[in-house]
Amino acid sequence: MCDEAAATQMISDAKTRVTRFDFAPGAETGWHVHEYDYVIVALTDLTMRLQLPGGEVREVVTKAGEAYRRDAGTEHNVINYGDAPMSFIEVEFVA
Repeated sequence: MCDEAAATQMISDAKTRVTRFDFAPGAETGWHVHEYDYVIVALTDLTMRLQLPGGEVREVVTKAGEAYRRDAGTEHNVINYGDAPMSFIEVEFVA
């Protein structure tokens, strides 16, 4: 079994939830479904393998400083597929 990514809650209020995720190489989030729309901001270069429902696997590379947005309902397991630690900030729009 792979190590779990470290999730550090930074803000959690009625409008937003901000979480920092830190992954050692090979670490993963575990399967989860996003309850809210969210934005990811890469703190480091990200080399990710996304496991998706139905057995689909997607490789995603995001450079440090880049951001992307996803809708509520996204279901996946995120794995650090690179050789270096990776980190990002996730901002969820609760309200």
